Amino acid sequence: MQLGLIARAQGVRLLRLDEVDSTNDEARRLIETGERGPLWIVAARQTKGRGRLGREWISPPGNLYASFVFADFPQTRLAPQLGFVTGVAAMRALRASAGQGNFKLKWPNDMLFDGAKLGGILLEGVSGGATPVAIIGIGMNIAHAPADLPYPARALSESGAGAPTAESVFTHLTDALCGALDLWRAGEGFAAIRDEWLRNAQGIGETIRVALSGETVDGVFDTIDASGRLVLETSGGPRVIDAGDVLVGPRATTGARA
Repeated sequence: MQLGLIARAQGVRLLRLDEVDSTNDEARRLIETGERGPLWIVAARQTKGRGRLGREWISPPGNLYASFVFADFPQTRLAPQLGFVTGVAAMRALRASAGQGNFKLKWPNDMLFDGAKLGGILLEGVSGGATPVAIIGIGMNIAHAPADLPYPARALSESGAGAPTAESVFTHLTDALCGALDLWRAGEGFAAIRDEWLRNAQGIGETIRVALSGETVDGVFDTIDASGRLVLETSGGPRVIDAGDVLVGPRATTGARA
């Protein structure tokens, strides 16, 4: 896999691996030895891939498994914004590599293709001494989508003969993330990131179901606020949600978690 021209010009490096337990775990090990990025870690295969809350991330060959090590921001409180920055970059990369397909973002960290899960973002932080270090993990179903999940999933290969490879998507992603980070400007430009994220959001103005710890909440997806929190209009009035799962497919009726 090659880095894009913009990424190389901005000093981004690439570590390419045939196999690893998890690209995020490899990033953490490197940070513990002094790595501060900007660095992409990309693997052809993961043996212990994981998503949010420690959930298993199935990792067959042909998909995209990557982590970005990034430390160019001053305060830990800004780190959660990087999930939205990365979502914006993912949408730009998908449209550049795969055309104007039906790609959307699902709060807080998923990418959708025709309403089914295409990929996810796993954002983790590491104490880096004087400054924080973020690990941005990205997984996308390029060649294969997992089966037997409690929610629909799709791969880009299902779009036909012209579907891009993992290498093509990654090349576009490297440049798109640099562009989105330039727009973000360590939090100063989060309003612009938020606006672009909302333009790509699934379910704005629609009734959705959100699974929280111990309850599910139904309401109309109004917006995300200036901190990236989900704002629902419920029967009891507006409700602001810091963390949860927006349920789609069978999960939206059964409340199952995955």
